[in-house]
Amino acid sequence: MNPDLDLEQRDMEEKRKEKGGVKTIAFILGNEICERMAMMGFTRNMVNYLTLQLHMPMTTAAKTVTNYNGTSSLTPLLGAFIADSYAGKFWTITVSSLIYLLGMIILTLSAALPQLRPPPCEGNQLCKEANDTQLCILYLSLLLTALGSGGIRPCVAAFGAEQFVEDNPEQTKKTWVYFNWFFFAMGAAMLMASTVLVYIQDNVGWGWGLGIPTIAMALSIVVFLVGYSLYRNLDPAGSPFVRILQIIVAAFRKRKIPLVSSPELMYVNKELDASISKDGMFDHSNQFKFLDKAAIETEEDNIKSTGKPNLWRLNTIHRVEELKCIIRMLPIWAAGILFATANAQQSTFYLQQANTMNRHLSKSFQIPSASLSVFSMIPMLITIVIYDRLFVPVARKFTGLDRGINFLQRMAIGFFLVILATLVAGFIEVKRKHAAIVNGLIDSPKSIIPISVFWLVPQYALHGIAEAFMSIGHLEFFYSQAPESMRSTATALFWTASSVGDYVSSLLVSLVHKFSSGADGSNWLPDNNLNKGKLENFYWLITILQALNFVYYMLCMKFYTFKPLHSLRSENGGSNQEELELASQV
Repeated sequence: MNPDLDLEQRDMEEKRKEKGGVKTIAFILGNEICERMAMMGFTRNMVNYLTLQLHMPMTTAAKTVTNYNGTSSLTPLLGAFIADSYAGKFWTITVSSLIYLLGMIILTLSAALPQLRPPPCEGNQLCKEANDTQLCILYLSLLLTALGSGGIRPCVAAFGAEQFVEDNPEQTKKTWVYFNWFFFAMGAAMLMASTVLVYIQDNVGWGWGLGIPTIAMALSIVVFLVGYSLYRNLDPAGSPFVRILQIIVAAFRKRKIPLVSSPELMYVNKELDASISKDGMFDHSNQFKFLDKAAIETEEDNIKSTGKPNLWRLNTIHRVEELKCIIRMLPIWAAGILFATANAQQSTFYLQQANTMNRHLSKSFQIPSASLSVFSMIPMLITIVIYDRLFVPVARKFTGLDRGINFLQRMAIGFFLVILATLVAGFIEVKRKHAAIVNGLIDSPKSIIPISVFWLVPQYALHGIAEAFMSIGHLEFFYSQAPESMRSTATALFWTASSVGDYVSSLLVSLVHKFSSGADGSNWLPDNNLNKGKLENFYWLITILQALNFVYYMLCMKFYTFKPLHSLRSENGGSNQEELELASQV
């Protein structure tokens, strides 16, 4: 290797370490706050917009909301692929923000212009549903915001974490602290969306209710661009999906050759892996040994004459271990799906419950049903602060871990709490229906039942506390355990778990609606009269699924193997020391 080139690369790395840090976070989180505020300001109240403004049936609106949430959580895979492979995180965030802004402009116009929605209806008269043109405009705006969100979500989380160099003594804040900030900023944005924006939508108009976050999104793009010179930008290292495919193909081609007796006999090429191993090289692990065959050199590989391997036949052990890392993460990823399914009820049936309950704080003011999510956001924010300021310092004394407990243990707490959330929700629904029966309102779906909406607070609060544990731990898990060149892609897995969870919720609604239908017209999830349904059974079905999921997760947690990384830590005087990152250090 050329010593001058090596010195130049180290100088560039030192200059890169001088950038980033706390000073960049306001610019990065500002973009995420506006994106979250814009999206949640609509999705929290979306079911009301679809049923009251576009006159969709209840189950159709519920499925539209969960499908939109699912799609906007699936597109991060595309955004992460573009960021990790070609464009880098900064430019992916910038272009995606512009696409998102365009979608918000169209969505605002569709809400503000009367000709883009059906005429209003009064009382019990038959309402005219939105026509095809009006629905096409709505779906176009939703598609653009989903695509824009797909580039922002995985990249903002990973881009912000990359501003903190773990081995830089001048940067005392670590990535696990950043993820707490990240979720706190998200929670604050969602709190504002669930209160101020929802109130404007319900009492001033949807044009203003969507126009304000649209303007905020435009300003956030400007602020994000202003911070460009301060950011620590890492170059994209090529498509991680291609590298994964190359390993699978190479291992399959060599499926008949025997395994070698020692990992030291496997192919290593530090120069080839330099761009994807700046944090250090992976050690060999004993799992998924079939993949090791991709790193076994044979005469057919002809390395001595060509000097470079054909990566469709031979890969380095570092690249093989990258794929093993991703495979090990998948069972933990799958556990997050049903957690998201439970959370999806906050945007659908919880709102429908609230619409039938007494929401008045005074004779002249009532809480918008979509604003009830504040009772999820506030406990989440309080839990994050208590966790960061009180719990971590105390736990650190017992565990010796800088973060108090590791992210897998943090997630386990969240998985347990969400079981309680849906369990409680079922009992509250029984009480709500009992109040409807006692007051003779069982056949009056549009009448307000004389029971306080604050009965829903416990289920919302449990969801919020659970999210403070599980969601932050889940995101931290993906970032920490992913190969460094796949962090955007791994962060996208966090959002895809939410996506699949929303789709599972939509599928579950469809199946329950179909198979719980009785000959007398009864249904657990009726289209127009929640009072005649058995929503509590639906909640308890989710509770049972959550309990099984918790057992599954605990097994995954017990057998999970942390990534074996030899990292290069900078010490005083500029000397370097190799250190193995073991499970005890997370």
